[in-house]
Amino acid sequence: MTLLALSESTITLLVIAGIAAVVLMWGIAIYNQLVTLSQRFKNGFAQIDVQLKRRYDLIPNIVETAKGAMAHERETLEAVISARNRAASAASTAAANPGDAAAIGSLGAAESALTQSLGRFFALAEAYPDLKANQNLLAVQEELTSTENKVAFARQAFNDSVTAYNTYRSTFPPVLLAGIFGFQLASLLEFDDAEQIKEAPKVSF
Repeated sequence: MTLLALSESTITLLVIAGIAAVVLMWGIAIYNQLVTLSQRFKNGFAQIDVQLKRRYDLIPNIVETAKGAMAHERETLEAVISARNRAASAASTAAANPGDAAAIGSLGAAESALTQSLGRFFALAEAYPDLKANQNLLAVQEELTSTENKVAFARQAFNDSVTAYNTYRSTFPPVLLAGIFGFQLASLLEFDDAEQIKEAPKVSF
């Protein structure tokens, strides 16, 4: 009777251990997938960051080139630089944690404001004949347009990765463990004026 009881106890323990092992492996699999998907969208943001930094480097060159011809548009030029600095600061914060929804939202708003400032600047620039013949400005603007296109492609890839991560995180059973593991929902990088961002500011020279 004792041997039988011992045997039953051993079997029970083995069953419990087996269930615990399955649950552990299940939890590890979910954790690893969350890590993989979160790293994917973080890497996607790194590509956006590279292009945004290039954009921020180009804008002072544009303003400096136009400063002489547009001396009476000082307020507009200063607004562009101010918007550029705010966007660069927001991008730096977002780059530190691409999973922070507030930081990504702030970057989207700052980028929208910057694009609007650039749009006003280029609209005014059309009224200055000297700028239309400025090859340096044309070259920098062409590079800015190319950079804007790269930002758009990188942003789409980032948003696709965020969507895949959020979808997996919100499904059952990952949703049961995501919060425990510290995986929060990520935010899409959206601009208030998507069309204006997609179509980089252009001057009809």
